[in-house]
Amino acid sequence: MTTYVYGIARGEVPDLGDRLLGIGDPPLPVRALNEGELAAIVSDCPPELKPRRRDLLAHQHVLTEVSGSRAVLPMRFGSVSSSDDDVRSVLAEHADRYQDQLNRLTDRVEYNVKAVHDEDAVLHQVLAEEPELRMMAEANRAAGGGTYEDRVRFGELMAGAVRAREVRDAKLVEEALAPTAEDVRPGPESGGWFVSLSLLLGKDAADPLLSAAAELERAHPWLKLRINGPLPPYSFVES
Repeated sequence: MTTYVYGIARGEVPDLGDRLLGIGDPPLPVRALNEGELAAIVSDCPPELKPRRRDLLAHQHVLTEVSGSRAVLPMRFGSVSSSDDDVRSVLAEHADRYQDQLNRLTDRVEYNVKAVHDEDAVLHQVLAEEPELRMMAEANRAAGGGTYEDRVRFGELMAGAVRAREVRDAKLVEEALAPTAEDVRPGPESGGWFVSLSLLLGKDAADPLLSAAAELERAHPWLKLRINGPLPPYSFVES
Protein backbone atom coordinates (compact mmCIF):
# COMPACT_ATOMS: atom_id res chain seq x y z
CA MET A 1 0.00 0.00 0.00
CA THR A 2 1.28 3.50 -0.84
CA THR A 3 1.95 6.17 1.77
CA TYR A 4 -0.14 9.34 2.00
CA VAL A 5 1.76 12.41 3.29
CA TYR A 6 -0.04 15.19 5.19
CA GLY A 7 2.96 17.29 6.12
CA ILE A 8 6.50 17.50 7.44
CA ALA A 9 7.05 18.43 11.08
CA ARG A 10 10.08 19.74 12.91
CA GLY A 11 11.44 17.55 15.69
CA GLU A 12 10.69 13.97 16.63
CA VAL A 13 6.98 13.25 16.76
CA PRO A 14 5.84 10.63 19.29
CA ASP A 15 3.69 7.67 18.32
CA LEU A 16 0.25 8.98 17.35
CA GLY A 17 -1.41 5.64 18.00
CA ASP A 18 -5.10 5.59 17.12
CA ARG A 19 -5.87 9.02 18.55
CA LEU A 20 -5.59 10.77 15.17
CA LEU A 21 -7.43 9.49 12.11
CA GLY A 22 -6.97 10.73 8.57
CA ILE A 23 -8.36 10.13 5.11
CA GLY A 24 -10.19 7.01 3.98
CA ASP A 25 -13.50 5.27 4.62
CA PRO A 26 -13.19 4.12 7.31
CA PRO A 27 -10.61 6.74 8.36
CA LEU A 28 -7.06 5.43 8.51
CA PRO A 29 -4.76 5.85 11.54
CA VAL A 30 -2.13 8.56 11.22
CA ARG A 31 1.49 7.86 12.13
CA ALA A 32 4.81 9.69 12.20
CA LEU A 33 7.92 8.69 10.23
CA ASN A 34 10.85 10.18 12.13
CA GLU A 35 14.07 10.87 10.26
CA GLY A 36 16.77 12.96 11.92
CA GLU A 37 15.29 16.28 13.06
CA LEU A 38 12.22 15.93 10.86
CA ALA A 39 9.12 13.77 10.82
CA ALA A 40 6.62 13.07 8.06
CA ILE A 41 3.00 12.82 9.17
CA VAL A 42 1.49 10.01 7.11
CA SER A 43 -1.09 7.27 6.83
CA ASP A 44 -1.75 4.47 4.41
CA CYS A 45 -3.32 5.70 1.18
CA PRO A 46 -6.72 4.34 0.09
CA PRO A 47 -6.71 2.41 -3.20
CA GLU A 48 -8.82 5.08 -4.91
CA LEU A 49 -7.89 8.55 -3.70
CA LYS A 50 -10.33 11.26 -4.75
CA PRO A 51 -10.81 14.82 -3.44
CA ARG A 52 -14.01 14.02 -1.56
CA ARG A 53 -15.14 16.61 0.97
CA ARG A 54 -14.73 14.11 3.82
CA ASP A 55 -11.10 13.45 2.90
CA LEU A 56 -10.28 17.11 2.25
CA LEU A 57 -11.53 17.97 5.73
CA ALA A 58 -9.65 15.03 7.25
CA HIS A 59 -6.42 16.18 5.60
CA GLN A 60 -6.79 19.66 7.07
CA HIS A 61 -7.83 18.29 10.47
CA VAL A 62 -4.63 16.24 10.73
CA LEU A 63 -2.50 19.29 9.93
CA THR A 64 -4.39 21.42 12.44
CA GLU A 65 -3.97 18.85 15.20
CA VAL A 66 -0.25 18.30 14.66
CA SER A 67 0.58 21.99 14.12
CA GLY A 68 -0.93 22.84 17.50
CA SER A 69 2.27 21.66 19.20
CA ARG A 70 4.98 22.09 16.56
CA ALA A 71 5.88 23.69 13.23
CA VAL A 72 4.49 21.76 10.26
CA LEU A 73 5.13 22.17 6.56
CA PRO A 74 1.76 21.31 4.96
CA MET A 75 1.50 19.18 1.85
CA ARG A 76 -1.38 19.67 -0.57
CA PHE A 77 -4.11 17.06 -0.70
CA GLY A 78 -3.04 14.12 -2.83
CA SER A 79 0.67 13.95 -1.87
CA VAL A 80 1.51 10.25 -2.15
CA SER A 81 4.76 8.29 -1.97
CA SER A 82 5.38 4.69 -2.91
CA SER A 83 6.40 3.59 0.60
CA ASP A 84 7.42 4.68 4.11
CA ASP A 85 11.06 4.02 3.22
CA ASP A 86 10.86 6.38 0.25
CA VAL A 87 9.40 9.10 2.48
CA ARG A 88 12.27 8.70 4.95
CA SER A 89 14.79 8.84 2.10
CA VAL A 90 13.35 12.12 0.84
CA LEU A 91 13.39 13.59 4.35
CA ALA A 92 17.06 12.72 4.73
CA GLU A 93 18.05 13.93 1.25
CA HIS A 94 16.28 17.29 1.47
CA ALA A 95 16.48 17.97 5.22
CA ASP A 96 18.14 21.38 4.82
CA ARG A 97 15.52 22.54 2.32
CA TYR A 98 12.66 21.46 4.57
CA GLN A 99 14.25 23.14 7.60
CA ASP A 100 14.60 26.40 5.65
CA GLN A 101 10.95 26.28 4.64
CA LEU A 102 9.87 25.50 8.19
CA ASN A 103 11.85 28.53 9.40
CA ARG A 104 10.09 30.71 6.83
CA LEU A 105 6.57 29.40 7.44
CA THR A 106 6.52 28.88 11.20
CA ASP A 107 3.62 30.83 12.73
CA ARG A 108 2.42 31.76 9.25
CA VAL A 109 -1.00 31.11 7.71
CA GLU A 110 -2.55 31.47 4.30
CA TYR A 111 -5.63 33.45 3.34
CA ASN A 112 -7.21 32.95 -0.05
CA VAL A 113 -9.07 35.85 -1.65
CA LYS A 114 -11.31 35.37 -4.67
CA ALA A 115 -13.02 38.21 -6.54
CA VAL A 116 -16.10 38.25 -8.73
CA HIS A 117 -18.17 41.03 -10.24
CA ASP A 118 -21.70 41.86 -9.21
CA GLU A 119 -23.20 41.45 -12.69
CA ASP A 120 -25.69 44.32 -12.63
CA ALA A 121 -23.25 46.69 -10.93
CA VAL A 122 -20.38 45.99 -13.31
CA LEU A 123 -22.61 46.44 -16.39
CA HIS A 124 -23.72 49.79 -15.01
CA GLN A 125 -20.08 50.73 -14.38
CA VAL A 126 -18.99 49.72 -17.88
CA LEU A 127 -21.75 51.80 -19.46
CA ALA A 128 -20.77 54.75 -17.27
CA GLU A 129 -17.16 54.47 -18.49
CA GLU A 130 -17.83 53.74 -22.19
CA PRO A 131 -19.79 56.54 -23.95
CA GLU A 132 -19.99 54.62 -27.24
CA LEU A 133 -21.54 51.58 -25.57
CA ARG A 134 -23.94 53.81 -23.69
CA MET A 135 -25.01 55.46 -26.97
CA MET A 136 -25.52 52.04 -28.59
CA ALA A 137 -27.66 50.91 -25.65
CA GLU A 138 -29.77 54.06 -25.86
CA ALA A 139 -30.15 53.72 -29.64
CA ASN A 140 -31.26 50.09 -29.33
CA ARG A 141 -33.69 51.00 -26.59
CA ALA A 142 -35.16 53.82 -28.71
CA ALA A 143 -35.57 51.38 -31.61
CA GLY A 144 -37.53 48.94 -29.47
CA GLY A 145 -34.50 46.77 -28.80
CA GLY A 146 -32.80 47.13 -32.16
CA THR A 147 -32.24 44.51 -34.82
CA TYR A 148 -30.87 41.07 -34.08
CA GLU A 149 -27.52 42.13 -35.54
CA ASP A 150 -27.53 45.26 -33.37
CA ARG A 151 -28.17 43.23 -30.23
CA VAL A 152 -25.47 40.69 -31.08
CA ARG A 153 -22.93 43.42 -31.78
CA PHE A 154 -23.80 45.24 -28.58
CA GLY A 155 -23.53 42.01 -26.57
CA GLU A 156 -20.09 41.24 -28.02
CA LEU A 157 -18.79 44.71 -27.23
CA MET A 158 -20.17 44.59 -23.69
CA ALA A 159 -18.60 41.18 -23.09
CA GLY A 160 -15.23 42.49 -24.26
CA ALA A 161 -15.54 45.54 -22.03
CA VAL A 162 -16.39 43.38 -19.01
CA ARG A 163 -13.37 41.14 -19.68
CA ALA A 164 -11.15 44.22 -19.85
CA ARG A 165 -12.70 45.38 -16.58
CA GLU A 166 -11.83 42.00 -15.02
CA VAL A 167 -8.18 42.39 -16.01
CA ARG A 168 -8.01 45.88 -14.51
CA ASP A 169 -9.83 44.84 -11.37
CA ALA A 170 -7.61 41.79 -10.86
CA LYS A 171 -4.64 44.16 -10.75
CA LEU A 172 -6.58 46.53 -8.49
CA VAL A 173 -7.34 43.74 -6.00
CA GLU A 174 -3.73 42.58 -5.86
CA GLU A 175 -2.35 46.10 -5.47
CA ALA A 176 -4.78 46.83 -2.64
CA LEU A 177 -4.22 43.61 -0.69
CA ALA A 178 -0.58 42.72 -1.34
CA PRO A 179 0.81 45.33 1.11
CA THR A 180 -1.01 43.57 3.97
CA ALA A 181 0.84 40.28 3.36
CA GLU A 182 4.38 38.96 3.60
CA ASP A 183 4.04 37.19 0.26
CA VAL A 184 1.40 36.82 -2.46
CA ARG A 185 0.98 34.06 -5.01
CA PRO A 186 -1.73 33.00 -7.46
CA GLY A 187 -4.39 31.04 -5.60
CA PRO A 188 -5.97 27.74 -6.64
CA GLU A 189 -7.82 28.03 -9.93
CA SER A 190 -11.57 27.63 -9.93
CA GLY A 191 -14.46 28.66 -12.11
CA GLY A 192 -16.55 31.76 -11.55
CA TRP A 193 -13.80 34.05 -10.22
CA PHE A 194 -11.71 36.47 -12.24
CA VAL A 195 -8.88 36.46 -9.71
CA SER A 196 -7.73 34.15 -6.91
CA LEU A 197 -4.88 35.21 -4.63
CA SER A 198 -3.13 33.42 -1.79
CA LEU A 199 -1.60 35.67 0.84
CA LEU A 200 0.93 34.71 3.51
CA LEU A 201 0.34 36.36 6.88
CA GLY A 202 1.42 36.00 10.48
CA LYS A 203 -1.12 33.85 12.31
CA ASP A 204 -2.52 36.84 14.24
CA ALA A 205 -2.09 39.46 11.51
CA ALA A 206 -5.31 39.23 9.48
CA ASP A 207 -6.90 42.53 10.54
CA PRO A 208 -5.10 44.72 7.93
CA LEU A 209 -6.13 42.30 5.16
CA LEU A 210 -9.76 42.22 6.26
CA SER A 211 -9.87 46.01 6.56
CA ALA A 212 -8.30 46.52 3.14
CA ALA A 213 -10.77 44.08 1.56
CA ALA A 214 -13.73 45.82 3.17
CA GLU A 215 -12.48 49.22 1.99
CA LEU A 216 -11.99 47.86 -1.53
CA GLU A 217 -15.60 46.68 -1.68
CA ARG A 218 -16.86 50.01 -0.34
CA ALA A 219 -14.88 51.98 -2.91
CA HIS A 220 -15.78 49.65 -5.81
CA PRO A 221 -19.31 48.33 -5.24
CA TRP A 222 -19.20 46.12 -8.33
CA LEU A 223 -16.50 44.02 -6.63
CA LYS A 224 -17.41 41.07 -4.41
CA LEU A 225 -14.61 39.40 -2.44
CA ARG A 226 -14.62 36.04 -0.68
CA ILE A 227 -11.91 35.49 1.93
CA ASN A 228 -11.09 32.00 3.18
CA GLY A 229 -8.69 31.46 6.08
CA PRO A 230 -6.70 31.00 8.11
CA LEU A 231 -5.39 27.95 6.27
CA PRO A 232 -2.12 26.07 6.37
CA PRO A 233 0.25 27.90 3.99
CA TYR A 234 -0.10 25.35 1.17
CA SER A 235 0.64 27.83 -1.64
CA PHE A 236 3.98 28.83 -0.15
CA VAL A 237 5.53 25.37 0.18
CA GLU A 238 8.17 24.80 -2.48
CA SER A 239 7.99 21.51 -4.36
